[in-house]
Amino acid sequence: MLRENRIKNHLTQEELAEKLDISWRHLQRLEYNEDKTTVSTLKKIIKVLNISDNEILEYLKK
Repeated sequence: MLRENRIKNHLTQEELAEKLDISWRHLQRLEYNEDKTTVSTLKKIIKVLNISDNEILEYLKK
């Protein structure tokens, strides 16, 4: 979901990582579900990528 939303917003991993104030490597691991993140970073991701509540809920159901 993260990767798809990043691409939909026309952002590279480096650009999104900069906006989130995290390393691009951490973002890469998040995109491939190899790492966890904090609630504050998750909130930033949702805000920056404009992810809807419904999309988050659908993702969490999986």
